[in-house]
Amino acid sequence: MANTTSLQNPVDKHPSGFTPQEQSLPGSEQDMQPKPDHGEDSYKGSGKLAGRKAIITGADSGIGKAVAIAFAREGADVLISYLNEEEDAKETAKYVEQAGQKAVLVPGDISSEEHCKQIVDKALKEFGSIDIIVNNAAFQVTHESLQDIPSDEWDLTFKTNVHAMFYILKAAEPHLKPGSSVVNTTSVNAYTPKPILLPYTVTKAAIQNFTATLAQLWGEKGIRVNCVAPGPIWTPLIPASFSPEQTAEFGKNTPMKRAGQPAELAPVYVMLASQEASYVSGATVPVTGGQPTI
Repeated sequence: MANTTSLQNPVDKHPSGFTPQEQSLPGSEQDMQPKPDHGEDSYKGSGKLAGRKAIITGADSGIGKAVAIAFAREGADVLISYLNEEEDAKETAKYVEQAGQKAVLVPGDISSEEHCKQIVDKALKEFGSIDIIVNNAAFQVTHESLQDIPSDEWDLTFKTNVHAMFYILKAAEPHLKPGSSVVNTTSVNAYTPKPILLPYTVTKAAIQNFTATLAQLWGEKGIRVNCVAPGPIWTPLIPASFSPEQTAEFGKNTPMKRAGQPAELAPVYVMLASQEASYVSGATVPVTGGQPTI
């Protein structure tokens, strides 16, 4: 019997190297060349998250957008939390609604505890329950020296990347039922720290430890807590954080010699959020193009 399986070399699946470009923070997908692949034309759902209600921070673009699209096509309603990138967020909502699911847009700064509480309250009001929380939004700036890092920027990095995760999960805990799932976004930088991203790298290590600890704390509640560790992924944060020269070479130092696309992470978030991962908790799943995490 002939083998009809079509194999694709992952090295050649997406571009290697990008046009030199630069944006101001937090960056917008609309100005990126080429545009990231969020699975708009490729992700096909199979009901893995049917009836679920999800909160995703940073869902306007990048990894969060890809996860929102995948979750919706798997049957979940999605609250799209974002800072102020209105055009990007509306496009994400369009894909969620095209999948037949409800999209709720909530702009605002997650470094504020009050806003994080409002996200949880809005999800409960619109959905009636919360089943999945994806803490994905992040802030980063590159610096060559410790002396170049302003104290307020250090604080903002921790407030956005770590404190917000704590604020949201603390507010949501009384409403999470057994079977609920939390997926946090850490980074390959938690394993192989990048010196020019010192504040960001430290927060990503904290996220991983927070995840492992909370998984133990919530184990008997039947609430699973995991995280994903992306390698270099082509998102708006890249041209907004790095120089044009660095952006052009982004991802070429991986074993696959290219950056990953947001669409290549979404299936991992789906798996961790689904009942198929019922015995997976406290884990970190690397999606790094072969960069080691051991």
